[in-house]
Amino acid sequence: MILPDDDFDEDPGYAGDDEDEIDTGDLEAMIWNLLVLINPGDEESALRQFSLWRDGMAEAQGDESQALPILKDAIDWSAGFYVDWNDTESLVDSIEELAARWNLDIDWGGDPSDDDFLDATDVPALMAVAYDRLREYGYTLWNWNTDGDAYAGWIALSRDDEGMQQLCSALGIEIRPASDAF
Repeated sequence: MILPDDDFDEDPGYAGDDEDEIDTGDLEAMIWNLLVLINPGDEESALRQFSLWRDGMAEAQGDESQALPILKDAIDWSAGFYVDWNDTESLVDSIEELAARWNLDIDWGGDPSDDDFLDATDVPALMAVAYDRLREYGYTLWNWNTDGDAYAGWIALSRDDEGMQQLCSALGIEIRPASDAF
């Protein structure tokens, strides 16, 4: 297991622990800080995803209502997950892919390659298991409200939980720990 040594980026979009200090007028800075949080210790990936997000925003002609869907696409399977409400197999695969970035293995409480195991559970239950296992290593699995029939989220260092909540609030992204799925 590798725990990155870097903390939450003190970028202009996030001035400190007080929510009032977040510059909510600088969407790019807030997105950058979110990408730093969900790519701990991997600024190269954060930069690549930020570039994809900026390109998507340029195509959307700066329409801020498209910021989250574009972010979802920029981080999918590299720093985030987005799965249908009943797609347990994709959830397991995506979480394992994300956790592998830090050489973490998740004990799912059964064989995730066994169709019977996957059929006997659901996405929220698996997210709760992954949340518990990742907390043991100092990480938090988050899920955000998709307002639809899907589950989405990312992994960040547990020490950044408060910063994650404040930043997502400023971005208008409703998040919860994955142990409490939407």
